[in-house]
Amino acid sequence: MFRFLRVNMAAKTCVFEDIPQEYAGLGGRALTSTIVAREVDPTCTPLGPHNKLVFAPGLLGATNSPNGNRISVGCKSPLTEGIKESNAGGQPGGHLARLGILAIIVEDMAKEGEWWQLEIGQNSARLVPSPVAGCNNFAAVEKLVETYGKECSYITIGRAGEYRLTAASIACTDRELRPMRHAGRGGVGAVMGSKGLKAIIINPDGGQNHPLVDEAGFRDAAKRFAKALAGHPITGKGLAEYGTAVLVNILHEAGGLPTANFTVGQFDKHEGVSGETLNALTKERGGEGAVAHGCMSGCVIRCSGILADKKGKFQSKWPEYETLWSFGPHCGIGELDKVSRFDYLCDDFGVDTIDVGVAVGVAMAGGGIPYGDADAALKAVEGISEGTPLGRVLGCGAATTGRVFGVRRVPCVKGQSLPAYDPRAVKGVGVTYATTPMGADHTAGYAVTANILNCGGKVDPLKKDGQIELSRNLQIATASVDSVGLCLFTAFAILDVPDALPAVVDMLNAKFGWKLTGDDVVTLGQRILSTEIDFNRRAGITQAADHLPDFFEDEALPPHNTTFDISRDELKTVFNWIEEK
Repeated sequence: MFRFLRVNMAAKTCVFEDIPQEYAGLGGRALTSTIVAREVDPTCTPLGPHNKLVFAPGLLGATNSPNGNRISVGCKSPLTEGIKESNAGGQPGGHLARLGILAIIVEDMAKEGEWWQLEIGQNSARLVPSPVAGCNNFAAVEKLVETYGKECSYITIGRAGEYRLTAASIACTDRELRPMRHAGRGGVGAVMGSKGLKAIIINPDGGQNHPLVDEAGFRDAAKRFAKALAGHPITGKGLAEYGTAVLVNILHEAGGLPTANFTVGQFDKHEGVSGETLNALTKERGGEGAVAHGCMSGCVIRCSGILADKKGKFQSKWPEYETLWSFGPHCGIGELDKVSRFDYLCDDFGVDTIDVGVAVGVAMAGGGIPYGDADAALKAVEGISEGTPLGRVLGCGAATTGRVFGVRRVPCVKGQSLPAYDPRAVKGVGVTYATTPMGADHTAGYAVTANILNCGGKVDPLKKDGQIELSRNLQIATASVDSVGLCLFTAFAILDVPDALPAVVDMLNAKFGWKLTGDDVVTLGQRILSTEIDFNRRAGITQAADHLPDFFEDEALPPHNTTFDISRDELKTVFNWIEEK
């Protein structure tokens, strides 16, 4: 049933292909990384014709699995110069799977100045000139819906992607056709822009759920997994009530909330941008706002609420914790509506809220924007769409911004900015930042679980003991979760509920007729990481890049006054099954 769709932007061809045997049993991140590793020269120019952009739903796409419809996007990153997998919620992943498309492989480039959109339907695909070039995401989707209708889903880039800014994201529409679910990290939107591909329209009409080898077995396993998610306090209640913003107050109390460009671990205005405030304001304003909103079909966690303005009209989705942090505490801003505006602009222009928010804070540290001035910061961010010099700098992320402003303390690894957990106070996630092949990325091995939330065990966040093993195990597990197409937040239940992981394995076995065990999940994760690390090594990214900026080792972080004291030799042991040359 499943096939590849290979799209050549130079020749304007769209060809369906049978899946080669070497890709059998792969989906999501496992598939994007394997295709990139095998088909892309690791030394190629990321924004040139030899890079490829791969879209792949997960293995549980086109089923009734809870939270199983995410999509992975892979390429060589223009931000890190290494391999990249970035994934998103929304409807496109499920729609592609229903059409039997296991991967879209976009290769080569259109002529400079040409903009095309890819129309995909049941057994059909074609490239046509795009009438929405020059539009940002909300306007582009609005115009596309007028032509293609409300039953389709849409993948687009904003002007940042057209400008090929290295923090540009790719937007996926949610159930209400809002382009608010982003493959955000690594500059994947710049790669899409470099191809001359403005939009992808996916019409699921005629598509169907994948035939199951064992329908009764799948239904039983899916019910068990849904029960595990509903019964866990985080996935069953906390995320629905407060979104990921529930972490603001928690990290403040833990002293791990990076403030003022990672100079202190607490923010005196944290309540203003907390999940509790977000929940209360949403309920108070009513109107088009919503608590407990799902971004994609099949979501039972429902963390993506909608924030209305003071008149009850849609203002933005609930900003994620990382967004609230990057433009909030990191920049000295404690006004929720200002952060919400930043979130909307980033969704519209198509940029990663983490890298751009961190870039704003770095610009503040360099004297380019007044510290704590929300209006000045928003004006600077608006320059991303306008193509101003400052806007283009910010749109290329924190590493570029730090070089432009001569800032010494730039919180990046492999060119990608650190997210919202200070590695001196949450040391397990610091190990992940330093070593993941993706560049600094909390989702690659979310050690906040055991360090802060006491989920999946407890590892003291302020001590080095146990952090290497914690990060290693989570990086392996996460690579597999990304391949299945599950939302990362399902990991809370998978870590704590004994039947959750067996239920996932049973769903896969019932869908495909496999005989996987829990050990196979570990083997898959190791295989994915080995593939990604091998690509990076061939690209010239060695173990010498696997460390945090030295100020994390040199400067103690208040209030605990701890440093990141896990040595670089110890970090080299994370991927202990790989024999480095």
